Amino acid sequence: MSDAAQPQSPAIRVGIGGWTFEPWRNNFYPADLPHSRELEFASRKLTAIEVNGTYYSSQKPETFAKWRDETPDDFVFSLKASRFATNRRVLAEAGESVERFVNSGIAELAHKLGPIVWQFAPTKRFDPVDFEAFLKLLPSKLGERPLRHVLDVRNETFKSPDYLALARRHGCATVFTDSDEYPSFADVTSDFVYTRMMRTDSSLPLGVTPEALDQLAACGQAWRDGAEPAGVPRVEPAPASAAPRDVFMFFISGAKEKAPHAAMALRERIARTAGQSA
Repeated sequence: MSDAAQPQSPAIRVGIGGWTFEPWRNNFYPADLPHSRELEFASRKLTAIEVNGTYYSSQKPETFAKWRDETPDDFVFSLKASRFATNRRVLAEAGESVERFVNSGIAELAHKLGPIVWQFAPTKRFDPVDFEAFLKLLPSKLGERPLRHVLDVRNETFKSPDYLALARRHGCATVFTDSDEYPSFADVTSDFVYTRMMRTDSSLPLGVTPEALDQLAACGQAWRDGAEPAGVPRVEPAPASAAPRDVFMFFISGAKEKAPHAAMALRERIARTAGQSA
């Protein structure tokens, strides 16, 4: 499969977590749509999906190949890495688990392989020495394909300039989690931005207010253009403008039944401006 479909300029990708969720039947999916065609349908309404199942169990190479073939050529999957690599007392000892996940068949996604998310438990505190040892285990390439790594850190101790410097040194992005449950900071630590919006509200038709959608669209466009959006929480002051970058924006958790509607509405808002990609 050719890489020709990859965006040649920075893009904003908008998506959801997974594609199998019973409340999405007769809500997002047409009532008569076979379950086997849910990914096909979702991938034509959105531009990315974060896969949570890979966090809990391994998938076969044939499964990744099937996902690749069922989705548009410019679609991207973000994969949560195995919990066996991150849910451990000593992260420096995760080498075998990291290698097992990276070589589990994810290469079958080809150019549709997006960022790999390494999710840490809320109890995992920032230990500079052990955490750097873990980051050194993350491969920069899979074959000839560069890999993008994202760190989903969920303890307040990571809201530290030392952590930010370490992530930047290793080229890893940090999840900006828009949530009251987990640390929420939007300091950019890589050449792309990865956000998880977790505030959808079941009482709202689109899960979020029009004002919130406008703000999210403005944030995505600012990040894509190398700027820093106003009004987001940070550990450090906003830096000067950087190079344009890819942006990944996922609606996760919250009122999950509303996630597809929020994502499609955000994608529409971004696309209203000429030249936007979402």
